[in-house]
Amino acid sequence: MTKYVPTTSSREDAYRLLSACYYAPTSALREEGCCAALAELLADLSPQAAQQASKATQILDKAPVEELLVEYSRLFLGPFKLVAPPYGSVWLDKTKTVMGDSTAQVAAVYQTHGLQLADDFPELPDHIAVELEFLSYLAFQQRQAQATGNQDEATRLATTQLGFINELLTPWLTPFCQAIIEDGEAPFYMALAECTAAFVAADSTALLAAIDA
Repeated sequence: MTKYVPTTSSREDAYRLLSACYYAPTSALREEGCCAALAELLADLSPQAAQQASKATQILDKAPVEELLVEYSRLFLGPFKLVAPPYGSVWLDKTKTVMGDSTAQVAAVYQTHGLQLADDFPELPDHIAVELEFLSYLAFQQRQAQATGNQDEATRLATTQLGFINELLTPWLTPFCQAIIEDGEAPFYMALAECTAAFVAADSTALLAAIDA
């Protein structure tokens, strides 16, 4: 079995592809083979996550985009009560609304890395897709530092990723994914939620092991 090396490009690509799956579905999701590529990447990183990505691929190959969009809207957009709001503040803050204190906290973390959302970007900083894409960026930066022999910077970036996952993502990712799974009416997103939860948990464990090594 191939050893999970947390500095490989597979991590950044896995986070990037997961992020893409949490935007409103279009025909490109199928045509570009996002889930199939994700399953292949995850085979060594997290077999459990890879299994769910393969399941999502099979569902995606058969489900019309219009059907996926209906599922996406009911789960994440409304207009009725949402099954699984895709914003961290809804799950983390006492107000249970968007743009809470935790949203500002996430945005501040982005800014410390020289990042901010474009003015015309339609989502908030703590949207699930944005947080996953940020982890992809950090994984890329970590790999670059490792490639140039800057071990201290690579370790710092690994520590940053672990802190972000444990403090700002997992506390709401867990109930978010569970809500999708327990809803039981959106097979593609159920598989995606299972995949996301499994991969993030495996990645967190691997990062911790790498930092402590």
